[in-house]
Amino acid sequence: MTDRIMLLDTASLYFRAFYGVPDKVKAADGSSVNAVRGLLDMIAKLVTTYRPTRLVACWDDDWRPAWRVDLLPSYKAHRVVEAVAAGPDVEEVPDPLQAQIPLIREALAVLGIPVVGAAEHEADDVIGTLATRADAPVDIVTGDRDLFQLVDDARGIRVVYTARGMSNLEIVDDAAVVGRYGVHAAQYADFAVLRGDPSDGLPGVAGIGEKSAASLLAAHGSLDAIRAAVADGTAGTPAQRAKIAAAADYLEVAPTVVRVARDLTLAPVDDRLGSLDEDAATALAQRWNLGSSMSRALAALPR
Repeated sequence: MTDRIMLLDTASLYFRAFYGVPDKVKAADGSSVNAVRGLLDMIAKLVTTYRPTRLVACWDDDWRPAWRVDLLPSYKAHRVVEAVAAGPDVEEVPDPLQAQIPLIREALAVLGIPVVGAAEHEADDVIGTLATRADAPVDIVTGDRDLFQLVDDARGIRVVYTARGMSNLEIVDDAAVVGRYGVHAAQYADFAVLRGDPSDGLPGVAGIGEKSAASLLAAHGSLDAIRAAVADGTAGTPAQRAKIAAAADYLEVAPTVVRVARDLTLAPVDDRLGSLDEDAATALAQRWNLGSSMSRALAALPR
């Protein structure tokens, strides 16, 4: 079988599971397990549909790295729990979901799916690094369009986009990015910098929307080239040049914030499927009432 690597944006998936799976079935002690069950069902569907031979659950060791916040204080600021005492930012996560995260990690472990994170970096950066050094085609599973910047048809890197739900998965290749935004995947990070993204606290350049950003990138190729053309008076309209010039301080730092890391030092990981512990998985399912969700995951994964 030809190798295919699947990289999970794990938090993106378990948040979706938590909000998408009714919290009706509980563990024996009354604990919520909907996020765990939902994630297991997602893994079963993804493995059955796309047949990866290697699988990594990429993890947010730091969901809002200080180095990104130092560059752009608004970065994910709206997701920080209010009135937190001085110290690391705490993401606003519902308590019933927070309580399930250790169980999610335990479930992944018994299924033989490695969890990989990196200090001071997000799962996006882990995904960027693993995809960049991959020696086989890659499916990146996420509901985060920031990762469209990693799409690379020549290397077989594509996104399995979950934003419309697990019953409406979308394969995003370069043509899909062009069709959706009018820019190539390799231009997506620059496009996001110009347009902005409220979901990440990214303000963008005031007055430059999607169409203007796409038009400028189509004409000049990259953000650096646009800024050079603004300086010599050849980019866009006079109004657009004025807006981009006024955003010079933002444009100095935002690209570093938006672009995912591709060169992290990560320890070697055995990502090949087939090392699940069926007895431990069954015992975990019985203890936490994971029922048919664990059964489906076990049925989908190779031995």
